[in-house]
Amino acid sequence: MSNQNTLRDVALAAAALCAAMSVIVPAVAAEKAATKPAGTYVSGDFHNHTTCSDGALSLQRLVDRSVNAYSLDWFVQADHGGSSARNCTLREDPFEPVAPALGLSSNSTGPYGGTVTYPAGGQPASTGKGPNMSWQSTLPNGVADIKGDGTANPKRMWRWQEIKEFQYPVLEAESRKHNKPVWIGLETNNPGHEHTSTTILTGQLPWPKTGAGNANLMAQFEYCFDRSDTDTSRGAENQWDCSVSGSPNNSLIDPVSRKIAKAGNLGGGNSAANPDLGHIKSVEAVKWMNEKAPNTSFYVPAHLERAGVYNPTANRGFNIEHLRNFNNAAPRIAFGFESMPGHQAQEDRGGYGTGAAGGGTFGGSGAYAGLIGGVWDALLGEGRNWFFFASSDYHNRGSFGADQRETNSDFFPGEYTKDHVMVRKGKGDLTAEGIIDGLRSGNSYVANGDVIDRLSFVVCTANPGLPIKANQALIEKAAANAVANKGEVRIDGCATMGEKLVARPGADLIVAVAVRDPQGKNNSPYSFPNPSLKQIGVTQPLDKPELDHVDLIGGLVTGYVSPADTARYAGPIGSEAASNKSAKILKVFNKTNWTAGNDGVRTMSYRVPAVKASQYMRLRGTNLPAATPFETDAQGNPLSDWEASPVDQTVKGNIACADAACPPHMRTVAGVKYSSFDVAAWSDLWFYSNPVFVEVINGVKVAGVK
Repeated sequence: MSNQNTLRDVALAAAALCAAMSVIVPAVAAEKAATKPAGTYVSGDFHNHTTCSDGALSLQRLVDRSVNAYSLDWFVQADHGGSSARNCTLREDPFEPVAPALGLSSNSTGPYGGTVTYPAGGQPASTGKGPNMSWQSTLPNGVADIKGDGTANPKRMWRWQEIKEFQYPVLEAESRKHNKPVWIGLETNNPGHEHTSTTILTGQLPWPKTGAGNANLMAQFEYCFDRSDTDTSRGAENQWDCSVSGSPNNSLIDPVSRKIAKAGNLGGGNSAANPDLGHIKSVEAVKWMNEKAPNTSFYVPAHLERAGVYNPTANRGFNIEHLRNFNNAAPRIAFGFESMPGHQAQEDRGGYGTGAAGGGTFGGSGAYAGLIGGVWDALLGEGRNWFFFASSDYHNRGSFGADQRETNSDFFPGEYTKDHVMVRKGKGDLTAEGIIDGLRSGNSYVANGDVIDRLSFVVCTANPGLPIKANQALIEKAAANAVANKGEVRIDGCATMGEKLVARPGADLIVAVAVRDPQGKNNSPYSFPNPSLKQIGVTQPLDKPELDHVDLIGGLVTGYVSPADTARYAGPIGSEAASNKSAKILKVFNKTNWTAGNDGVRTMSYRVPAVKASQYMRLRGTNLPAATPFETDAQGNPLSDWEASPVDQTVKGNIACADAACPPHMRTVAGVKYSSFDVAAWSDLWFYSNPVFVEVINGVKVAGVK
């Protein structure tokens, strides 16, 4: 790329900065720069679906689209728990029926015949082929090969058997076929809540490993802790036991199924008869992971605002106390959430109706992270290791088939949302273990629609012996070099995302940011002008977005809240427990105050003079200016996505799409098309970084971050 500096330039800049800072009373970052293994940012997805739950594609085709067509570096396949009648290990036939394109729904040359030429549900079972065929009709011994409880015809297979005996071997083969880490996870149906993205890597041997691995622990976890798994067979010949060593909640285990369950409540969820039982079981799930696979597991609540606030007698949302409970139980396993949901092309963006906690999404993110001063800021204000993630949650493309580029439901993994994670692999291959370590570290960021594709974000102590502008210039240069090389700033006295900088009181801090706004096209199939920007006289193609501004957001760290302090520990969105009033926008960067370099690199910095209090800082950015009607407020905060596309589907929207190329599936009232579905998603792009913490000596400890 045209702006990439030579290794000599990088080395000189780093050496100059290290020399300049050598006289400082030293700050301490997470590790000395020299002790950190070299790393790079890699992108992936850990929440998506096949016909083994409620998706529309085979395992093989979903993996191929994710790591081949959309070039993800790693991939975790994660169907829902429970049971399914469909055999997702059967490839589509033909596997690649047509080249993806617009307008296929009106094309009569589809691969499967009949009146529906490009079916939204994938290859029909009536063809006698493909992943919509039932397990019962495709296994050698039919129903006799399906284990566990159940009398339905066709009989459904429990997910634990699918994972252990069928899905894992296919994914191991796919991983080695594509030479990328591909392994199996689970979107568990949480007892007491809605859904959580999980994995247990122990036993699995994805590329670059060799030999025959297994997903036995992942399968056992599904049997033991998924609310929709009401099988009582103990995994048939496996004879699993779901107890946690030394846990007082082992008294809740049913003697037959050997998992937490009650008569009439075999999933162990919340109910009127068993209030809060589900949440207790979910905390036990985190503890079980910590006992069985402490270094190779994660537990990340997904679209956690969608089902509304928590109800002790039902299974729906997550309040802040539940996130605290998970993190307290196992901070190396429960370390973040997916507050930015998948389903970004749905009319109710993310699938968030008005009953969602916070009332919907805001620029595609749920209220817990999308609103400054809310749940995420409250957790960061404790100094917790609680990080922001996002995935596709791919099921299908709504009324369109998988080969159609339009969608009014989901984007493929890597098509729209990318989770970029720092993996410190040194000179070795990328590994699944390294990816899980990277997620756990918090050194990651999420971007939609490639509004950025590279980021360097550091907080450093300033050298009091140098002019402040010289300090800023040196650190900005280091950040720009890191972005040019898809790496990080490696300087003692600097901390990056997921780390903390320990600084003396009164020290000046320099915040340096470099991003790359990629030049050229993203994956949008549309080249007509962005209708949101067209409102304000800006003509910008949907497939060529430009970063408008970056917000530096910060708040104070005041320490962990005790569970005994119920007013500050537990409560729904908007409560004292779920708020951080110190959180605010510290600085807005845009073309007036950043430095524009080659290849779309933008560098910027901010000074924190005479730091006094422990704190954190995080970033977000967008392609939309402040005060874009129905999209952002005067400060640049995202508005509710219902502003642009009202709940009532029979009324006109608020952002017209007047270009002749605006697609016919958009909301149309009185002959006028309005921004909606995938067009609305491609119009409104955001990125979110994870935080950098600052711990002031003799101040509040940032206890959750090393």
